[in-house]
Amino acid sequence: MALARTWSVGLAGVRGAMVEVEVDLAAGVPTVVLVGLPDAVVRQSVDRVRAAVVNTGYVFPLRRVTIGLSPAAMPKQGSGFDLALAVAVLAGAEVLPAAAVRDLVLLGELGLDGSLRAVRGVLPAVLAAVAAGHRCVVVPQDNADEAGLVEGIEVLGAATLGQVVAHLAGRTRIPAHVRAAPAPLPPGPDLADVVGQAAGRRAVEVAAAGGHHLFLSGPPGAGKTMLAERLPGLLPPLDEQAALEVTAIASIAGTLPPGAPLVTRPTFESPHHSATMAALVGGGSGQIRPGALCRAHRGVLFLDEAPEFPRTVLDTLRQPLERGSVTIHRANGSATFPCRAQLVLAANPCPCASAAGDTACTCSALERRRYQSRLSGPLLDRIDLRVELPSVTRAAWLDGTGSPEPSAAVAARVRTARATAVERMAGTGLTLNSQVPGRLLRERWPIARGSLALAERALERGSLSVRGFDRVLRVAWTLADLAGVSTPGADQVAEALGMRLQRAAA
Repeated sequence: MALARTWSVGLAGVRGAMVEVEVDLAAGVPTVVLVGLPDAVVRQSVDRVRAAVVNTGYVFPLRRVTIGLSPAAMPKQGSGFDLALAVAVLAGAEVLPAAAVRDLVLLGELGLDGSLRAVRGVLPAVLAAVAAGHRCVVVPQDNADEAGLVEGIEVLGAATLGQVVAHLAGRTRIPAHVRAAPAPLPPGPDLADVVGQAAGRRAVEVAAAGGHHLFLSGPPGAGKTMLAERLPGLLPPLDEQAALEVTAIASIAGTLPPGAPLVTRPTFESPHHSATMAALVGGGSGQIRPGALCRAHRGVLFLDEAPEFPRTVLDTLRQPLERGSVTIHRANGSATFPCRAQLVLAANPCPCASAAGDTACTCSALERRRYQSRLSGPLLDRIDLRVELPSVTRAAWLDGTGSPEPSAAVAARVRTARATAVERMAGTGLTLNSQVPGRLLRERWPIARGSLALAERALERGSLSVRGFDRVLRVAWTLADLAGVSTPGADQVAEALGMRLQRAAA
């Protein structure tokens, strides 16, 4: 009887989980038994491994082969176990020394010709391997740059199973991978392209400075989409930890940009209004995949034509927006994804969407109310900024042909405002005004009662909920940080209140 062990990594949400691969070769009718809760893709790996081994020039053992994937209670999904299964089988057949593979981590899908193909989720898998104390990982050549983002582990990038076998047998060494310098990122959309719309430009600046959610309403051509697309360019670049989080999500989702394994720019997701609940928040019938909300982590989720989304789909955003994470439950397990994203909604004021605004609108009052009611009150209550954009006039168009303020200038003010907020909230674990709990905001950083008169009257009249009142205070602090004042005054509170109630008053 021959027994060999090696390691691979499974995925649970955006985290890797170490999987020990054990192979036992015993006398009996030639067959392969695979145990350990494999899904259909993992079960089919037996045929891929057999063909890859034979086409690489080796003999697949004509014995009873039992392959165990531990921990046995964890579901195993995907084709990333192929390489580990093949190496373990060859070690069990004594083609390879068992000691050489005992502590090795192997990831990759095998082609029938023995070629190694890229797989998803390599970054979180390598992070899990480092945390478990492993010091070497073998990955497909196309995944080597991604795996090289992790410090403290040797990365070997291979193109074929034959290269891996030759390396482990000591015949031809695979050199440790050295990650190439990242290519410079192309410039993104610039705020200088937006003509007029002073209120909209102010809203995206405030949203960027405080991390606030934003609702833009206005006729077609008013610039709603242009403003939303330029919001990520106003956000600071991702720090190292945030970049690894976002890159891990992109790796699992299969959206990692080629040639740029580390995502350093805030992401922008804009799903179509026909997106399902699973596409928006995550899910799937097999392996649980992150949705658009998770892929927008540390970036912007833009829902254009928001009233056209099914109301039930939109309402699923309410809890994740508050918690910053979403947990998807399925019969065979659950997965938790981070989703601390900024939500930007855009909508026309009515179904006819007349570019001339109310003067040419053909909708009845009932039709307008019915259209606007597709966005539920509880969802809108979580939106800090609600801005009505007017049509761009001929005068504004002509004035805008000069030199509107570019994104770089606005981004500089945003960085200064964020730095001020971080300094003020030192020791609390918070970095953005939008994250501050209402009670902490009122107790630790109170605003003078005289400055709150307008907001208190709106609360008394019912125009504001208690949650809305706290959100007005958060926006007021962001406005104060942008203005360079130590405490919000009546002007900042009034502007924050106007940005929240503008749609209601329209």
